[in-house]
Amino acid sequence: MKDAERIQAQYAAGAEGWSEQYADAAAYLSHRAELVVSLGPRLEPGDRVLDLACGDGALAAFLPGLDYLGVDASPEMVAAAQRNGVAAELGDLNDFVPSAPVAATCVFRAIYYARDRAAFFRQAAAYTERKLVFDLNPRQYRLDDVRADLHAAGLDRLELRPFFVPQTVALPGAAVAALRAAERSGLAARLALRFRFTYLCAASAA
Repeated sequence: MKDAERIQAQYAAGAEGWSEQYADAAAYLSHRAELVVSLGPRLEPGDRVLDLACGDGALAAFLPGLDYLGVDASPEMVAAAQRNGVAAELGDLNDFVPSAPVAATCVFRAIYYARDRAAFFRQAAAYTERKLVFDLNPRQYRLDDVRADLHAAGLDRLELRPFFVPQTVALPGAAVAALRAAERSGLAARLALRFRFTYLCAASAA
C-alpha cells in the first residue's frame, strides 16, 4: 500500500470520534480557537473561516459567531463532521479553492501535507482576505524558510505564538492557565520550543 493510501486508510478508520484523541478537547481546541480569532488581524462575528484538513470539524464548536467551513480529503471525516452538524466539504488542501473569498484560512497539524509549500501559500493567499493561520513545528521546518515562502506569496506579516497546551495529556485548570501564561514568556518560551511544542502562526499581508 502506498503512503498516501495508508494515511487515508488511517484517517478513515479513526474518523468516528476523531476529536476524542485529545485528552482535554475543550482546553486544547478552545485555546486554538482563541488564537485563530485574536492572533494577527482580529476576526469579527460573521467572518468566514475555512478550516483545511478539518478532521471531524470539532474546532467549529469553539468558533461561535463565525461562518465556519471545514474541508477534508477523507470522505469519512467529512461525514463525521456533517453528522456533528458542521458545514464540511470533501477536498484536498493542495487543490481546494472556496467559491468565494474567506476572511481566514486555517491549517492545523497538516501543513506537511502540502505538496509544494510555497505554491500552497500562494494559492491560499489568493482567496484569503485577512490571514492564514497554521501550526508549525520549528524543529521540523526552519522558520526562516517558511517566512520566505510566505513573503513570496505576499504574506509579509507573520505573528507567532508558542502553543503549550498539550494534546495528549489532561491537566488541571491551574496548570493549563500556567502553560498559557508561559507562552508569553519571551526567551524562555523560545528556548522551550527547541525541545518540544509548536508555534501557532498568523500570516497576513502587510
